[in-house]
Amino acid sequence: MLRAGEYYASKNGEILHTILGSCISACIYDQEKKIGGMNHYILPGLIHPDEIITSKVGRYGMYAMELLIGELIKCGAERKNLAAKVFGGGNVLEFRKTDGDVTGSNIRFAKKFLELEGIPVQKKDMGGYDGRKVLFFTDTSRVLLKRYNIKKDMIAFNEEKSYKSLVFRKREAVPDSSMILF
Repeated sequence: MLRAGEYYASKNGEILHTILGSCISACIYDQEKKIGGMNHYILPGLIHPDEIITSKVGRYGMYAMELLIGELIKCGAERKNLAAKVFGGGNVLEFRKTDGDVTGSNIRFAKKFLELEGIPVQKKDMGGYDGRKVLFFTDTSRVLLKRYNIKKDMIAFNEEKSYKSLVFRKREAVPDSSMILF
């Protein structure tokens, strides 16, 4: 099971799965070579879709996407054959106004990133107020998706809240240094 911040690629016909709340999961695959992978990420703040290349905020989502694409290529996938299925971005947690539109930013980021990379999105199920359980078959690119009330799954809901607090905690500057502790 992929948790927030993780990614995995396979050329061995595996079934990958994750549980999503506000996070996004991109299932990217090479249909010809039967190689696929999945990531699971949340953006730490508001980002305008047109600024994903230059914004420091975008590096987390971009990092997750680039790592997955890199792993797919290491497994033998060809960039020109990649396609995607994207899920998540449900409004399941309460965010502070200062955090920005986290779920909307997640959705816009995923769409814009894949568009800029020339990776067509063949399926998507994003937004709304539900959590999602996603199973992805790496060799066939088949996805099984179940929407559900994540607040009734206390383990998944608490994990989502814990990851949110880790990502959004206040950064502390170190005196007389340019380093920032997260």
